Parts: sequence; structure tokens; C-alpha cells
Amino acid sequence: MATIDDLRKSFRALTSERQWESMQDPKSLLLALVGRVGAVTSLFQWVPADGAIEQGSTSPLRESTANELADVLVYLVAFADKLGIDVVAEAVAKVEAARPGAADGGA
Repeated sequence: MATIDDLRKSFRALTSERQWESMQDPKSLLLALVGRVGAVTSLFQWVPADGAIEQGSTSPLRESTANELADVLVYLVAFADKLGIDVVAEAVAKVEAARPGAADGGA
């Protein structure tokens, strides 16, 4: 199974191979991320809430969603990488802090 670190390394290599370094600044990556999240949103815009799981888990919506979510993940990991953020560690800490009895009250 691939890891976030595998993805980070693979995207770094692709960026280098294609000479995209000049377009990989945090602002550009963030705008790309927001755009891809918008694409996911548009896929579900008119899907009734009570049908989202059924429709989202079957073709062709499932494939389109998977494709867009892959882009979201790539841009999220690349953005965090540019800022030196271990997004997995931060996410785990956030989930742990939300557990009942967490020191910060789950906020």
C-alpha cells in the first residue's frame, strides 16, 4: 500500500521531470487544491442528500469522484510539503484531540 510519503516523493519527482518547480509555490498549489475541491462539489451539487452514498458509490459518479479526490490529495500533500507541514501527524493529533476526555475539550 502506498503512503503519503510515497505520494510526496512521486509528486516531487514528477514536478522535477516536467520542470514545474516555478509553478509549485504555496499560493498556486492552494488555488489548484481549491479548484479540485470545487470540482468534487460540482459532482454532487444536484445529488439529493439521501441518495449521495448510493449514487456516489456507483458508476459513473464514483469514477469521477475518485479521479477528483486523487487530485485533491495530491495538491493537499504538495501544499503541506511546501510549508513543511506533516499533514498526517497534524490530522492524527486533531482526531485525538476531538476524542471525549481530550485535554482541550475536543475543540
